[in-house]
Amino acid sequence: MLIPELPGYLSNMGGAEYKGAIIGLFTLTAGLSRPFSGRLTDRIGRVPVMAFGSIVCFVCGFLYPLFTTVMPFLLLRLVHGFSTGFKPTGTSAYVADIVPADRRGEAMGIHGMCMGVGSAFGPAVGSMISLTFSLNALFYTSSLFAFLSIAILLNMKETLQKKERLSLNAFKITRRDIFEPDVFSPALITFLCYFGFGAVSTVTPDFSGYLGLQNRGYYFMVFTLFSILVRLFAGKISDKHGRMPVTLVGISVLIIAMVVTGFADSITLFLTGAAFFGVAMGILSPVLSAWTVDLSRDDNRGRAIATMFISLEAGIGLGAFLSAAIFVNRRENLQLVFFCMAGFAIAALIYTACIYQYKKRRARVI
Repeated sequence: MLIPELPGYLSNMGGAEYKGAIIGLFTLTAGLSRPFSGRLTDRIGRVPVMAFGSIVCFVCGFLYPLFTTVMPFLLLRLVHGFSTGFKPTGTSAYVADIVPADRRGEAMGIHGMCMGVGSAFGPAVGSMISLTFSLNALFYTSSLFAFLSIAILLNMKETLQKKERLSLNAFKITRRDIFEPDVFSPALITFLCYFGFGAVSTVTPDFSGYLGLQNRGYYFMVFTLFSILVRLFAGKISDKHGRMPVTLVGISVLIIAMVVTGFADSITLFLTGAAFFGVAMGILSPVLSAWTVDLSRDDNRGRAIATMFISLEAGIGLGAFLSAAIFVNRRENLQLVFFCMAGFAIAALIYTACIYQYKKRRARVI
């Protein structure tokens, strides 16, 4: 809800040159807090971690109208990132706890579909509230939605069986809390595939302008629509046919999406690339999440999911940085940007194919 309006809000404060920090600071805190949220999810429970993420959203919504200068605003964005660092980790672990293993992919698909719907309609609703009423009304409405999620959480039964009391020991992070080796394969694939997401987020607005597409959100609208449509079916298919075969399909579609977008010289081809990208992410997101949970144990599920999210955010961040470095605001470099992102996806495809073949050969020997 807030994202479309925050750049203008910051510019009016005199901080136009800090627009990149709106997402950057938010993502930084989200990434740094993942090891803590994973550890706490496995120790004090799923519901408290989810509640903390929602409470951060609730409080920040009320603080935005009070933080009307640049540096306090940026500090608030840094704090707001704790919401994304905690809420999805606890939620994914909770979902994994309450569904049978043979329907885990389907459940992750439903979870991802709900996130996609929120991401699709949130910006439009936020801008409508801001235009109809005011920016402060938008901030307070965001707090209201966060409050509703807290109210729901109060009626949810904790699923972690062996809970600990909150103590300083729960915050002691070790190397293993930062990365869970059991989920190395899906984490590495997530990392390589989400380079493309970082590039899309960074350069497609300019790409849209070069092609004469006035509404620079159309690429994201098409991407989100196709992603939502595919998520539920992809997860369900992976429950039946396995995570790796469906992951191979998703990566293949991602490569097509990057190549098509790179070659785009018309709005039609550009939006076709968005459709392929939506299908790819709609397949990969729930399947890689389910695969991560498959490889985790009950006592390290939060840490495993946090590892996947750290890999995802690292891929997005590095993809954004690399694409901007290649692009340097020159239209002729856009094709190279997307071809490079296709290269990362090809690396993920080769790795997945190798471990899939190894697993099949091992199964035949056994």
